[in-house]
Formats: sequence, C-alpha cells, structure tokens
Amino acid sequence: MASTSDIKNGLCMNYNHDIFKVVEFLHVKPGKGPAFVRTKLKSLTTGKVIDNTFPAGHKIDVVRVERRTHQFLYKDGEVFNFMNAETYDQVEIEGKMIENGDLLKDGENVEILYHADKEIPLTIDLPQYVTLEISYTEPGAKGNTATNVTKPATVTTGAQIKVPIFINEGDLVKVDTKTRSYVERIKK
Repeated sequence: MASTSDIKNGLCMNYNHDIFKVVEFLHVKPGKGPAFVRTKLKSLTTGKVIDNTFPAGHKIDVVRVERRTHQFLYKDGEVFNFMNAETYDQVEIEGKMIENGDLLKDGENVEILYHADKEIPLTIDLPQYVTLEISYTEPGAKGNTATNVTKPATVTTGAQIKVPIFINEGDLVKVDTKTRSYVERIKK
C-alpha cells in the first residue's frame, strides 16, 4: 500500500474495481482545512477519464506494471500486431486500446504497459513524435509561412491531420502523437 504522497504522473492503481493511470495530479494545501491531492485518472480498461480528490495520507493500492518495447508489425482489421523486441513473441492488441493508433507506421517502436502479476497488456504508449509522409493534400502556396492557416492532409498510414498551407504531397512531416498536430516539416 502507498499513500497520496507517492502519487505521480504515470502511476497505475486499483480504484473502484478498475485499474487507473494518473494523468495529472496536484498537491493542494489550502490556508484553511486539511491538504488534499486533486487527480485526473484514466481507466486502462475503458479509456474513460475521471477527476478525483484524495485526502492527504489516503492509502492507495498501487498496481505493479512493466514497460516492454515492442515493434509494430501490421494491422489486421481492428487488431494491431506487435513483436516483443527481446523475446520476438508476437502480441495482438485491440485497436480500441491504442489512442491515435492510425498514426503508427510499420516498424515503429512502442512501449506496452503490462500488468506484472497477470501478464496482460494494459495500455500502449506511442513515441511522442512520428515522422510521416503526406500522401494527399491540396497543392501548397509557396512562401506563405507567416499565418496559422491550415488545410487537411492524409498521411501514408491513412490518418487525417491538419498541416500548414505550404505543405505538399510527398513532404515528410513530424506529428505529435498525443495531439495529432503538425510540428515541423522534415528535410529529405
């Protein structure tokens, strides 16, 4: 058992008969009254995000997890297939468990979080940024880089993102996997 002083981003815990991951937390010590910890928790089974407040010193049941590096192999319908980088075992993961899975390209390395006692995958952490090629977009306007005007674009994985108007088909772009936003154009 741990207490609220052990809460940090990424901590996994049993709460309300489910496994939750701490997304955000804030220790609050008001001028009047007892201290508390305000948290934002994400369910690893349903993906639902809830806000919860724990009183200071509250005991929490921490789930022991292991991070393992896997390589994305291919997608078969709604099932993603990965290979463990150390043991070469293959794992099939439901598409609903992967947030922004349409940004994954073949050969990309990801971190899969496993429940250490039950050996079941809980969640998948994509790399923060991925480099993708634009497969379709309207022709760009050269030199127009001063404004924040964007246009829709399709990348080679089939995902739709917004890019600045100077981006053309065939350009390589860096994409943030958390926000699905364009970061920069990559020179070839």
